[in-house]
Amino acid sequence: MTERPAGDEGVSPTKHRALLSAIITLVVVLSVGIYAGVSAGDGSAGDSPAGGRGRHNSADPASAGTWVGAWSAAPVGGEPGTEPAGMAGRSVRNVVHTSAAGTSARITLSNLYGQSPLTVTHASIALAAGHDSSAAAPGTMRRLTFGGATSVTVPAGQQVLSDAVRLQVPQGADVLVTTYAPAESGPVTIHPYARQISYIADGDRVENPSATPYTQRTSVWRYLTALDVLSHDANGTVVAFGDSITDGSTSSVSANRRWPDAFSQRLRAAVAAGQQDVPRYSVVNAGISGNQILASHPGRPAENQSGLTRFARDVLGRPNVKVVVLDLGVNDTLHGADADRILAGLRTLVREAHAHGIKVVGATLTPFGGYPRYTAARDAVRQRVNAEIRSGTVYDAVVDFDKALRDPYDPRRYASEYDSGDHLHPGDRGYRRMADTIDLTDLKGAVPARL
Repeated sequence: MTERPAGDEGVSPTKHRALLSAIITLVVVLSVGIYAGVSAGDGSAGDSPAGGRGRHNSADPASAGTWVGAWSAAPVGGEPGTEPAGMAGRSVRNVVHTSAAGTSARITLSNLYGQSPLTVTHASIALAAGHDSSAAAPGTMRRLTFGGATSVTVPAGQQVLSDAVRLQVPQGADVLVTTYAPAESGPVTIHPYARQISYIADGDRVENPSATPYTQRTSVWRYLTALDVLSHDANGTVVAFGDSITDGSTSSVSANRRWPDAFSQRLRAAVAAGQQDVPRYSVVNAGISGNQILASHPGRPAENQSGLTRFARDVLGRPNVKVVVLDLGVNDTLHGADADRILAGLRTLVREAHAHGIKVVGATLTPFGGYPRYTAARDAVRQRVNAEIRSGTVYDAVVDFDKALRDPYDPRRYASEYDSGDHLHPGDRGYRRMADTIDLTDLKGAVPARL
């Protein structure tokens, strides 16, 4: 006869199973309660690792997804008249337009052209209540933190990335990013040709959702150079890298009619329609008016940095970049650069992109006949560069902006319906035509080992 182990007398197998089931149930209930408590954290001082004053904790765990660029603007220079005060004592509310949806967001602030440290003591992000509005949509205001703290100091010549904050950001939304700096810290780093109205208020109005204090309208973006989102819809970023034509010069203000905007809308529509071989990418704009491949403007650091200088920051530094659409060279041509130097610069950018696994779709140079700096010699340089681009020896894929926009009866000039009137930049219709010209299937595919 087998002895029953001590302490097991009188306990049946049925009771064993019941006891085990009860223990498992208790563990599950406790686990769910712990998870729900973490997920529902409201970001109050007790929740924030830095004891922040916000209601939303930017350090809360983010759901699965891919970080992509939803908007960007390259820093261009220091704002005239902001030395040394900067924007001390004022709230700057930048309005930006998103190309991707996400469940969390983060921003980049730049003090590249500051001569002293920039201390931002309060920053926020919210969805705009409507088009061309400085008011926040109800329930969307979120306080931003940096390393868990509500205040951050950005050294002169540097930039800083915020913590992620949970916010449902739709595609094609206007987003308000507001900063407050109490102390003098100039000059202010700006992107001057925003083609978007933003706003300024006196005092710390960072978390004020109302438009009432934001009485001053402005046509530049200050400090803010990127908005990224944690996306379930997009899994990569396309960077549009170029000059004023990419920047959207002459496009309608606050209408998002630059060609990268139109291209983003077209790409989203194609994905929504279930088109085959169309990747789920966001599109961000890294255009700078007046930009050249080869030459920077004067200054320390140089203003309007050359494409070769800024490529690492404005393209390689963006999250999950898969493709760059490169449209540079017109300004080099107008400033007298020869075709060989322009092509050498373009090929250098392509090599840098390839080294980081990024595909390059390159554009032919658009016409400028009728522009005051037009000469036959400069147009001959443009034509030679375009011939080399079309030959397939420069880029992985080619988008022929020149052919799409030129007058078929006088290819030195824009077709009249696409010309903004200055004979150098397209108008809204021309930008839309550019966006429609890009072959969406060119965005897919691996980077070749060498051209």
